[in-house]
Formats: sequence, C-alpha cells, structure tokens
Amino acid sequence: MVSKSTLRTKAARVRLLLFDVDGVLTDGALFIHSGGGETKRFHIRDGTAIVWAHRAGLMTGLLSARPSAVTSHRAAQLAIRIVAQSNRGKVPAFEQILREQHLTDDEVAYMGDDLLDLPILDRVGFSAAPADAVPEVRRRVHFVSQAPGGSGAVRELVELVLKAQDRWHTLVAEYGLPT
Repeated sequence: MVSKSTLRTKAARVRLLLFDVDGVLTDGALFIHSGGGETKRFHIRDGTAIVWAHRAGLMTGLLSARPSAVTSHRAAQLAIRIVAQSNRGKVPAFEQILREQHLTDDEVAYMGDDLLDLPILDRVGFSAAPADAVPEVRRRVHFVSQAPGGSGAVRELVELVLKAQDRWHTLVAEYGLPT
C-alpha cells in the first residue's frame, strides 16, 4: 500500500478501470446447474459504479481467465465494451487491450484477487484488490478495499478514482446532493 497522496496521483492518471471477474465483481462462488449452466452473484452497487465511471468518461473492462456466458451477459448489461475472457493467460489479453485502446500501463487501474492476477497487478499504474484477496495480492497492491469481492469492492475503487480526478462532486450533484 502507498501513501494517500501517491494513491491520488496514481488514480488521477487512470483512463481504464479493468477488473477480474470471479472474486472481484463476484464473491468467487459459482453455482453449477445440472444442465451445465452456471449462476454468479453480482452486487448492484458495483454495477452502478461502473455506469458512473462511463458517465465520467472512463473506459471499463473485464479481464478473466475463465470464459463465461454469464460474464458476457453482465458486461452487456453494463455496456462494458472491453471484455477479455481467455484461458490462455491474462498477460497476452492485457497487452492486446493496451494496443487496441492505445494505452500505457500507467493509465490502467486493475483490481484482482488471486495469484494469477499478480503479473497484471505488478504492471499497471494503479493496482487494487478486494479485502478478501489472497494475502500475496493484498501485500503487493496500491489499494485494498474495505469490502470483499462481489460486495462493493469495485464501487470503492471507482469512487476513489473519480474523487482523485475531481469528477465525484459533479456526479453527486446530479442526484441533488450538496457537494
């Protein structure tokens, strides 16, 4: 973890908020149905925060090592345009996202929760993890949310970035609240 001023500086540079799915946008539990389908639980506040990020002009994306129709469906609901789901590894998919979006590592915030996220977390300009991420991840990121994965961790990260970029007050004012 880093100082609040360093955190703010790093967050101010973010143009893309990139998220792992299982364990970040969800609590990591999968419900597998006898017919082969699956169910995942997403928190509405995380989805709302992603919508706010879009309204503030930020790009959002999902980076998962596990292809899932449920993930694709949730991305479509939230108008997340960058969706990389590949069991070939996250690094090649991340590098492709950088190329296609004309971004540098420093312009990306990534939230991950497990060991396979470390190669990306070590590269990005702003690394984050939910409160229940594995210890090895929590020790190496810039920011650890108070909420666990699937329960508002994404919301915390989005709010932090929007505040660092002085976009939070405008959003709050849209709801008729004092800033």
